[in-house]
Amino acid sequence: MNIGEAAAASGISAKMLRYYERIGLIGPAQRTESGYRVYGDDDVHTLRFVRRARGLGFSIEETAGLLALWRDKTRASADVKAMALRHMRELEAKITELEAMHRTLKHLAGHCHGDKRPDCPILDDIAGLRPKADA
Repeated sequence: MNIGEAAAASGISAKMLRYYERIGLIGPAQRTESGYRVYGDDDVHTLRFVRRARGLGFSIEETAGLLALWRDKTRASADVKAMALRHMRELEAKITELEAMHRTLKHLAGHCHGDKRPDCPILDDIAGLRPKADA
């Protein structure tokens, strides 16, 4: 199949497919005599693997590691589990950070009058200014 068909079958855009090939995440595609990329079912399966790993938030480097483990039939599942657990800890830290940002913005939005006045606690907080004491 051509690049458009492989992209559609895998759920990855043709642009991302070329990018993944360029950075070496996936191997170079077979080429026709006229230079067009040609993909097979195994390539699409690999691309779906990449899409799923990226969808779970794994970085390009982590995805490359997962691909290597996936291709290595002698791998220890403990290595895969260790990667997943490490990624889970990173996600948990990000969730905590996002929840803190949400609480802060909720608090600031709740204290913003949202009217025609220029006073804005949201901008003051972003600028690092302390709110003025109530008169």
